[in-house]
Amino acid sequence: MKKTVFLVIIVALVPSPLIAGGGQEEMDDDTFRVAGIFQTAIEEPWDGVIHQACLRAVDELGIEYEFTEQIAAADFEKVVREYAERGFDLIVGDAFLAGEEPSRRVAKDYPEVAFAFGSEFGPAEPNYSVFDNWIHEPSYLSGIIAGHLTESNVLGVVAAIPINEVNRLVNAFKAGALSVNPDVQTKIAYIGGWFDPPKAKEAAQAQIEAGADLIFAERFGVFEAAKENGVLAFGNMSDQNELAPDVVITGPVWDMYPTIEYLVTTVRAGLIPSQDLKDWSMMAKGGASLAPFHEFEDTLPSDVIAQVRDLEAQILAGTFRVPIIEEEPTSD
Repeated sequence: MKKTVFLVIIVALVPSPLIAGGGQEEMDDDTFRVAGIFQTAIEEPWDGVIHQACLRAVDELGIEYEFTEQIAAADFEKVVREYAERGFDLIVGDAFLAGEEPSRRVAKDYPEVAFAFGSEFGPAEPNYSVFDNWIHEPSYLSGIIAGHLTESNVLGVVAAIPINEVNRLVNAFKAGALSVNPDVQTKIAYIGGWFDPPKAKEAAQAQIEAGADLIFAERFGVFEAAKENGVLAFGNMSDQNELAPDVVITGPVWDMYPTIEYLVTTVRAGLIPSQDLKDWSMMAKGGASLAPFHEFEDTLPSDVIAQVRDLEAQILAGTFRVPIIEEEPTSD
């Protein structure tokens, strides 16, 4: 990849946006500009995945990219409107909870701008598309591994908030484990927010004390407790093995690049979509995958790896469908 130079600028109402691929003074009428708008720090994996996809688009699609992170609820509409007013071609971000209504209001006022936000609701004509992390398929595969490996028959899950996108992952993980081990019990804890590592660690510690010997870290912060207690874990959203190589077996990975590539290509062609972009976040289109096993490739039972790879191939071929269950899961 070519080296990208970043320039930090200060804009009223926008905490500290960053331009990837050049500064404002270099922009011209032919420049395709993408804005990323995030309620949390991009260190948080969900928003971080979107951010990384946009950075990749700078190199591979030749776009200009600018983002703002850690936006307070009271400022969200102002920040979205700022980017729309400045004439960005595509505005993406997370609209769950506080950002939902503000982002939709702004989109109505700027029909010539394409908007695509993470949302559990539907798209809106003429210019508001929605996406989500449809990574329940690799979550199910992670559950299969957990169901085989557990010795206590107690699994833990530390999750954010019981909304559809979180529930899908938790239910899929639980279903995968039960498919190979009907004796498994799953303990589920919600931290009540998107990014609170200390609270996630505390929840993981409580689950370990309750007998959990493997934990699905749907949220950031679990690995420290796992390391301290000699417990294995599954990451989420990105390949998180490097954060705790002795702890993280694998986990569902979300790749937003297929979605960003589709949006940029479509808008560049003169079309402004208003659609549910679900398919681009699933395994068949490269938007989801199971993270590499890294050193666990040599320690996991070979029959377990073979079963996972076989089912992975079936999912990609469309001959096996992981159930989509969005009801709030409960602890066993």
